[in-house]
Amino acid sequence: MKSKIITLALSLLTYLNVSAQKNEFVKPDSIIYPIHKSNIGKIAFMSQTIAVENFKQTDFLQTFELKEKTDLTIRVFLGNSLTNYLHLLSPQSTAEELTKNGNYQFTFVVDNKKVYVENLNVGAGSIENKNQKTIFRIPLISSINEDSWGTFLWNRFFGNGGQEALSEGEHFLKIEIRPYLKLSEVLTGNIIAEGQLKIIVPEIKIDEKLVKVQQIKPIKDWQISTAKIDIAKIEELNRKIEKKIYKDVTSIVVLKDRKILIEEYFNGANRNSLHDTRSVGKSFASTLLGIAIKDKYIKSETQTLKEFYDLKSFQNYSVSKDSITLKSLLTMSATFEGSDINSESLGNEENMYPTKNWVRFTLDLPIDKTKQINKQWDYFTAGCIVLGDIIHKSVPNGLEKYSLEKLFKPLGIKKYKWQFTPQNVPNTAGSLQLSSLDYAKYGQLYKNQGIWNGKQIVSQEWVTKSLSHQMNISEDEYYGYLFWNKIYKINGKDYEVYYSSGNGGNRIFMFKDQPIVIVITSKAYNTPYGEKQIEKIMQEYLIPAISK
Repeated sequence: MKSKIITLALSLLTYLNVSAQKNEFVKPDSIIYPIHKSNIGKIAFMSQTIAVENFKQTDFLQTFELKEKTDLTIRVFLGNSLTNYLHLLSPQSTAEELTKNGNYQFTFVVDNKKVYVENLNVGAGSIENKNQKTIFRIPLISSINEDSWGTFLWNRFFGNGGQEALSEGEHFLKIEIRPYLKLSEVLTGNIIAEGQLKIIVPEIKIDEKLVKVQQIKPIKDWQISTAKIDIAKIEELNRKIEKKIYKDVTSIVVLKDRKILIEEYFNGANRNSLHDTRSVGKSFASTLLGIAIKDKYIKSETQTLKEFYDLKSFQNYSVSKDSITLKSLLTMSATFEGSDINSESLGNEENMYPTKNWVRFTLDLPIDKTKQINKQWDYFTAGCIVLGDIIHKSVPNGLEKYSLEKLFKPLGIKKYKWQFTPQNVPNTAGSLQLSSLDYAKYGQLYKNQGIWNGKQIVSQEWVTKSLSHQMNISEDEYYGYLFWNKIYKINGKDYEVYYSSGNGGNRIFMFKDQPIVIVITSKAYNTPYGEKQIEKIMQEYLIPAISK
């Protein structure tokens, strides 16, 4: 009797979904395949792509082993198109308004626990697909890096709790899809498709010796700290890095009272490795500008671009360009039409790299009339290229030799590697490579108020300006002169840090009220987890371990 009731309920659900097409707001694709008719409202998991006309019930994946170089794809069987589902949420809206403001909501549930919910960006998927598609395929994990919003969605799920939820062992993953519409408020509909998959996460075998806190070997220029740390915390962190729960981390160095407290290396790195920390190099541009001002090769950061360039010889000249200061480039508040946050921006860094002259690219940009002068923060890599060019032209023998004589030699940094612009000028936007301990020297230099071995390398005034709250980014985050500032709140205590930051989770942290410098290097470039895992490492492991 129970099975008959279930069969009747499923038949009714199918009937309601199919009959909904008769009340369509826009014309959807017809439901023609038998596999579609019998699976309306379901999500099929697949390990390989099978054309829908050949797809059978036996092709539904029941179990999946989550490992590297594998594929996981879903095929979604709907009873109607997205636009028609959105119409039920807002019957008075036009089809254009619905497609412009609505999309699918994905909910990821692991072992009956809701882990991640995302309202898919309204730009994901074409208008045509929203209006017509009743069946679609989306790769979640692709061994060939198939370009799809699905792979990015999976990565965001993985970076926002999915990785921790899918620990070693067996799990049940459930995905629910609903329509959502963002008007004056966010409206969410009922489930229109769902599916479940058993996921097996194999054990990653590691060398237990690598979990132990690494012994710090004697090294010139550094003393070794005898301060206490929570060894269990650090070993728990090491285990997660070795098991790839935290991926692509290459080193962690902690200084306390100017001595090495922790020195850990991972994924093939060692004490001599040079690390590409991407935009951490921007902070070095600030340092070198400050040194050039101290040496009187540049008057002040309040100088304007017109004092260094004939701005009228560049495209899109306007009087507004004459008032752009070096300070506005340092604080990411210049009014150029340039934003790395906005992929559509003319001045986005990805548009700069293919050009033959990065300085000309930047100075050719028009002014963004919507930006308030020196008041609106907007991350702008190209501006750092102009700063580097100005230093290069202003100091004797150019920026490369100047940085060697004025910064690297005084700090005892002998091994490093610049990236260069097409004009063979050191790239002050990023990718300056140093060892972890040499990055630690740089962080300690700022903790020392610009002094190293009794010599004032950077003026104390410049250090203060660089680490001050020049621009408010968010409620509790600030920006200085190419340095960031934030507060970690742990166990009821505030830990304020200034830091250099680079793509993938590369950081140099300088604690404001504690004698601590932390360097973390990573190769998690352009991943959804690179930045997030560094926050967890700081919050849950490093700060608790060294402040115990």
